[in-house]
Order: sequence, then C-alpha cells, then structure tokens
Amino acid sequence: MRNKPTKTPIWRAIADALLSDVAEERYGPGDKLPTEAALAARFGVNRHTVRRAISALVDQGLIRTRRGSGAFVASTPTDYPIGTRVRFHENLIAAGRMPEKRVLHIDERAATIGEARALAIAPGDLVCAYHGLSLADGQPIAVFESLFPLGRLPGIMSAFRQTSGVTEALSNVGVSDYTRASTRITATRASATRALLLQVKEGDPLLRATGVNINGAGQPVEYGRTWFAGDRVTLTLET
Repeated sequence: MRNKPTKTPIWRAIADALLSDVAEERYGPGDKLPTEAALAARFGVNRHTVRRAISALVDQGLIRTRRGSGAFVASTPTDYPIGTRVRFHENLIAAGRMPEKRVLHIDERAATIGEARALAIAPGDLVCAYHGLSLADGQPIAVFESLFPLGRLPGIMSAFRQTSGVTEALSNVGVSDYTRASTRITATRASATRALLLQVKEGDPLLRATGVNINGAGQPVEYGRTWFAGDRVTLTLET
C-alpha cells in the first residue's frame, strides 16, 4: 500500500503565507497585520485557525501581539547607548529611528528619602515629577519618571509647559550642559499600568534603569527612573 502524502495543516499554511508577506515586504517591522476576521475571510477559515497560526509565529518571535491592539511584525530592537551623555532624541536618531516623547503628567510633590539622597536635597523638599512615554518609530519603548529639585531649579515646571525635552527645559533654567553621574540597570516585570502604556502583557520582562544627571558644578539636576520594554531596546555601554 502506498503511504498517503502528509498534508500541511491549514494553520501552518496560513503562517507560511504570512511569512511570505513579510519576506516580500508587504508588511515591514512594526506594521500591524490585518485583523483575525480579515485573515479568516482571506483564507476561508475560522478565526480559531488564524489565531493558531499567529500564535505559532509569536512563539517564533516573528510576530508580537499587543492587548487590545492586534498583531504586529516584530521590530528589530533599538540600540540605546548608556554613557556620560544620555540624550533621548540624539540616541534614537543615531540608531536610525524616529524619536517621540509624550508627556503623561507633570506635578509637584515632596521627595522621598531615597529620592532626596539621589538629588542631594532634604527629604520632603519639593521636586518636579515629570512622567512620560518614549517612542521609536511610533512604537512605545519606555515609560519614565524624572525628578528635578525645585529649590535648585526654580522655573523648571514652567519650562516643561513649553517643551517636552529635558535638555531644552534644563537649558531654559540655566543648566547649559549636564552629564550622567551614575546608572543602575535591573530586570523587572511589567505592572498592569506600565504594560498598558508599553502595549505589552502584564508580567512581561522590562529593563529598569535609574540614573542621576549632574550639572557642571557636580550638583544633581535630575534623578530618573526608566522602564524599557525588554524586547524592543538593547542597552549599550559607552566608554
């Protein structure tokens, strides 16, 4: 008896077709795929079969899904240098990416003991807390909180109402240049709120960087905490 030829599962054939679409540059890195309903109509199958095909591509790291947003072609991680001069826009432009920064909210509050130590101020002293979202080519790559001592930098709150750039805001209050004094990087998991902002799943791996920037006199002017999406950024050390 002749052995019957093994048939390719329908979900596998759909996955292969989507890979061909990517190879032919129908979809590029970061592009959103059609909805499950649209793909089901295209291939004449049910959505469960489409979902299995996409799941297989996710397991291979070729496709990424974002809660409530759909499925996207995986992007190449962005190189992000960590050195004495950390400049968001300059770093991303040098990596060939289009930078964007969105202000989430800015408020005035008292510094905690740890924050005060980092900024060389007294616990309870007022700081400007700047919360924002960093994007590369329209894709969220990091959420951050930057703290600026109000006693040392009067007018910084007003400066941030005019610009979202830290370098420009510091320049507007008299800090013409600043450098990174220290950086600490740890691994963590995405909380529900950070997962929502970064369009990842709760519990996904993040890289958390904490750092202190100082002015020319060696005084801390910024204490920052940044949570990077672990699969979208490669942190590199500049010497």
